[in-house]
Amino acid sequence: MLLLLGRIFTILQPATIILLLLQTEVLILVRSGDSGFVIWLTGLPGSGKTTMATFLENELRNRGFKVETLDGDEVRRNLSPDLGFSKIDREVHAKRVSYVSLLLSRNGVITIVALISPFQSIRDYARNLIGRFVEVWVNCSVETCRKRDPKGLYKQAQEGKVSHFTGMQDPYEPPLSPEIIIDTEHESPDACARKIMASLRDLKYLDQ
Repeated sequence: MLLLLGRIFTILQPATIILLLLQTEVLILVRSGDSGFVIWLTGLPGSGKTTMATFLENELRNRGFKVETLDGDEVRRNLSPDLGFSKIDREVHAKRVSYVSLLLSRNGVITIVALISPFQSIRDYARNLIGRFVEVWVNCSVETCRKRDPKGLYKQAQEGKVSHFTGMQDPYEPPLSPEIIIDTEHESPDACARKIMASLRDLKYLDQ
């Protein structure tokens, strides 16, 4: 406690302050009537998931929504540095991302996930866990993704320098029934973003 100007003040520990701030933020979100959900962008490496996530995040923020993006590479570095790219490791990583997405979305945050998530079982797990879940297939042929190769990973995979690379050594299972399909091979990022926004309104996730 601290005596100041004749009054006694209680000094809170940093952890307590953080907890109080989080509780206040959650209370504000609940009172405001916000309802979060998850936009799950899945597709081959180089298909344009990160680009689409950026376009969507900017569009939603400009409309006043609370938005967070969980991008594959960045999230893996911070959330799953202990994991590789085997099927089991990918499943564990996707489950971690799913849980974080659930926490964000149920507190009123629109959460954009940009993750290869190559297996249908992984995406089904995320859908069942989260509930308010919009699967977006970022569709682009492997030939075009190889030509783009923004990180040089297709070339490294071809040379045998990386393993378990989706689209070459490992398969990608296209979604069976995604809510939204965008064609980044033939349509611009802006056109694809507009299509997603329109679909979110049609699906009643957005009212504006």
